[in-house]
Amino acid sequence: MEVYQYWLIAAIVLVIVEICTASFGSICFAIGAGFSALVAALGGGFVSQIVVFALVSMLTFVFLRPIVVRWLDRKSKDVKTNVDALVGRKGIVSERIDASQHLGRVAIDGDDWRAVSDDGSVIEKGASVEILKNDSIILTVKRL
Repeated sequence: MEVYQYWLIAAIVLVIVEICTASFGSICFAIGAGFSALVAALGGGFVSQIVVFALVSMLTFVFLRPIVVRWLDRKSKDVKTNVDALVGRKGIVSERIDASQHLGRVAIDGDDWRAVSDDGSVIEKGASVEILKNDSIILTVKRL
């Protein structure tokens, strides 16, 4: 086996490790191993292969990784899930929201949630409402 093949195997293993960890750390070393494989294939000596591996790995870790991590982190914060995804949605009152108790129920996509009206008014069963906010599992709604 040629030396460049060892570098390629190392790069492939590091890509697999990156897939399993998703921290964008191992991929920096995989890129360095890929460049070292290129140097080895072009006839570069072992010392130059090691220098290229260290230099490219360091440069990608210092300059490329922060950009990618920041980009990936920005994407994950844009997606609302669970009860937070209900804000702004429309629902139907399934149990009267009473002024004295302020509690009732609202159905949204087949799920039934406890709800209060935003102004303390009575909202009758069957009325359309919009979800304004949530406090744990209790939704604050307004009549449409």
